[in-house]
Amino acid sequence: MDNQSSIERAVMRRIHIIRILGLVISTATLAIITLVLALWGIGKEVWVERVFQNAPKDFVNIPNFLVSAFGNTRLVVQILAILTFTSFIYLARATARAISSVFRTRV
Repeated sequence: MDNQSSIERAVMRRIHIIRILGLVISTATLAIITLVLALWGIGKEVWVERVFQNAPKDFVNIPNFLVSAFGNTRLVVQILAILTFTSFIYLARATARAISSVFRTRV
């Protein structure tokens, strides 16, 4: 039996949303800062324009080029690339979860 009034349910729903947003925002902020700093570090270490000039024009050879470019860089650039990729994936996941939770609460 549900003993909560509609006001209690609305307040508790908002408290849960605020708690979840607090967790997402703090970790998302950290991920954004990590992403920006890692991209800045890559820009300082690598001449990005030359990488794009050396990239193949056809889409079939791009994966081979990326693997080769990653393997032939210094360790610092590899670590920064992994940080960038991880931060981007985390932000995409957090964004998808936030959007899905908004649609879930509306139904």
